Amino acid sequence: MKKLTLTNHAQNNTTVLENEFIDRHMIKANGEYVKIYLLLLRHLNDSSALLTVSEIADLLDITEKDVVRALNYWKKEGLLEYEAYEGESCTRGNSALSSPTAAVQGLTEHPSDVPDIRQYRSRKEFKELLFVAEQYLGKTLSAVDIDAITYFYETLEMSADLIEYLIEYCVENGHKSIHYIQKVALSWHGQDIRTVEQAKTSSILYNKNCYSILNAYGIKGRAPAASEITYIRKWNEDYAFSLDIILEACSRTMNTIHQPNFDYTDSILKKWHDKNVRNLNDIAELDATFTREKELRKKKPAKPVVSSKFNNFENHSYDINDLARKLIQQ
Repeated sequence: MKKLTLTNHAQNNTTVLENEFIDRHMIKANGEYVKIYLLLLRHLNDSSALLTVSEIADLLDITEKDVVRALNYWKKEGLLEYEAYEGESCTRGNSALSSPTAAVQGLTEHPSDVPDIRQYRSRKEFKELLFVAEQYLGKTLSAVDIDAITYFYETLEMSADLIEYLIEYCVENGHKSIHYIQKVALSWHGQDIRTVEQAKTSSILYNKNCYSILNAYGIKGRAPAASEITYIRKWNEDYAFSLDIILEACSRTMNTIHQPNFDYTDSILKKWHDKNVRNLNDIAELDATFTREKELRKKKPAKPVVSSKFNNFENHSYDINDLARKLIQQ
């Protein structure tokens, strides 16, 4: 009989992750949340590792708020149970699935500096929305991204469908920045856009506005260039001007310099934006004020002549002809 060697593979240097976690939970969870879960699982059998929230944050280069959000998320998912204590008391947990029972120190379940938005993140549609947003943006959502989407969902009261279309619309137009997406969201909120249909109608109207502006410049037969679209978006979204105000600025550009010039038009619209112009009547009032000030400048009295060394001499009173006659007689 050949010699049989048995090897005992201890799991001290191995972290076991059940397939159920990968199949059911990992694919829909935020990437940062997954990393925190794996880190806790790594310290499952390490009794000497008493992690604090700040230590977890430092290890993963994230904020303590992100750590607390992740712990709350896994608790709602039923994968983590912990008891929270105020101060420096430790929080110990257990779970039915790949339980990360490593101690977490210094955690409070309802810290005052972390907004309580669990009621929104526990909704199935919101979780699905975060997943869809990650697909469109092509990245794992950061805490800033999630907070912005939560703001759309909670404060602006936008539906999940509308937020999904919002992100899709911005990405299709070459913008993946959450700050840009938030500007568009605020613009739609200001226009009282509440449904996807209204948003699509607004998008179609926006495209019509682009061609109306080109026509005001006398440009026909082509689509707006990328640089021109940037200006038009700025006028529509940053300045929030209606089409009639933009067309008025285009008209003044053509009347003044007699050629299309987006930069010149932008200078006009920027002045109107700084003066809080909201409609054509505001522009008329600005024009009237400018005219009055111009007339007042014309009516101001001429400046008095300032005396100098050249006009301080007294005028002579002699008759030049009389002096000439006397010279001839002599």
